[in-house]
This record gives sequence, C-alpha cells and structure tokens, in this order.
Amino acid sequence: MARSTFYYQQKALMVKDKYADLKKHIRTIYARHKGRYGYRRITASIKQLGINVNHKTVQRLMAELGLKSLVRIKKYRSYKGNVGRIAPNLLQRQFVAEKANQKWVTDVTEFNVAGEKLYLSPILDLYNGEIIAYETSRRPVFKMVSDMLKKAWAKLKPDDKPMLHSDQGWQYQMSAYQRILEQRQVVQSMSRKGNCLDNAAMESFFAVLKSEYYYLNKFKTIEELEKGLANYIRYYNYDRIKLKLKGLSPVQYRNQPSVA
Repeated sequence: MARSTFYYQQKALMVKDKYADLKKHIRTIYARHKGRYGYRRITASIKQLGINVNHKTVQRLMAELGLKSLVRIKKYRSYKGNVGRIAPNLLQRQFVAEKANQKWVTDVTEFNVAGEKLYLSPILDLYNGEIIAYETSRRPVFKMVSDMLKKAWAKLKPDDKPMLHSDQGWQYQMSAYQRILEQRQVVQSMSRKGNCLDNAAMESFFAVLKSEYYYLNKFKTIEELEKGLANYIRYYNYDRIKLKLKGLSPVQYRNQPSVA
C-alpha cells in the first residue's frame, strides 16, 4: 500500500460521522412510533425539534440504517372493474328507514398492525345504526362476506326482506353473493361507480370506529386488534348513545316497546 493511501485511510477513519446525531434522532423517532413512520413523517418530527433537514437526507439515512415504515399507506379498494352483474342504485342516498331490517348497508375496511392487515366486513341497519353482523379476516376473501351474511340472516324474521346496499366491489358483483341474496329474498342495491357518498352511512361508521377506537389505541398483534374490535362493536351497539336516536343506543332504540 502506498504511504499516501495509508495515511488517507487512517485519517478517514478518524473523521466523525457528521450525521451521527441525525441518525440517533431517526432511530429514536422510528422506535417511538414502532415503525409506523416513514421518512416524511420522521423528517417532520425532526423539524419539530428545531433541526432543519431535507427529507431526501432522512430517506437516504433510513435506507443506510435499514429502517422502513411497516405501514403500507395504500388504501384497500375492492373495485376491480365489471367482474359480474352491477345492481342499480335503489337506495338513492335515502339513509332513513322506518323500521328495523328494512334497509341495510355494507362495505369492507382494512386495518394495519405492524405491517399485517385485518379486514372488517359489517352490515349496518339504517333504522338505528346498529351493526347487525360482521366478520373479520386476514385477507379480503369472499368467505368473509358469505359468513357475515349467514350471521345476518339469523337476525331476520321470516317476513323480513331488507334491501342490502354496497359499493361495486368485486365480492358484491359475484354471482355467488347475488345468489345468496336472492335465496333470502334480499334486494340488492349498489352505489354508482366511484361515488363513496352513495354509501355515506357505512363510511360514517368506519370513520367513527377508527377515530374512537383504532387511532386511540396501540396494538401489538392482529389478535389484540380483532378482540378489541369485537368489544368496541358491542359497545357501539349497546352502550354508545346517539342524539338522533333520542339519546339511546342502537339496541335500546330498537327495543323500545312504543317504537317497535
């Protein structure tokens, strides 16, 4: 080795890493948020400490440290084009029902825990906002929806023939799904393509669920989230009062002798 090369390498080893403190901040913030933060949110957190840093620098340093957000931001979309029969929009945003089991709405939403996903498929009664039935699954498979329907049918009286409204998700276009509805004489309704307002009542429930439960808690495992969802949905049905239901919970409202 040449004498000049030797002294250059020795000097380089003695030079302090100018990003050492920044790397320490990145590791601390990443660990504090259990891997949920990507480089943009970590950059914002560092700037809140009064340190001016470029997001590209944070992104590069995170790559060097082997740190990557465990959360995938891509939102679940069940629409895959026309893969089956599209039902008409019979609900027409008429989110008020005169009696129980007259108008139902359904959809699927997803949750993330440390990079793992859990999907929730519920049915909501527009009469009192009650969750009639629901099912969870690690994958958005049709069995999750069909099992949910079986639970919902058990809540119906022989003469009940509700309308069931959804978006144009692939599972709702399937002939198997439509056959299950026809066998129980349940009328199918679908939102217009790409119009979430047509199913605003279901979207509203998902927003309440996530703001009141999911975002306020930290979960170590999918099993913990799954158990917690069951507890929250029971609370939502039996204990959480609604002003539009005269200060009663959905189940209390449904069980009123004078209303039933």
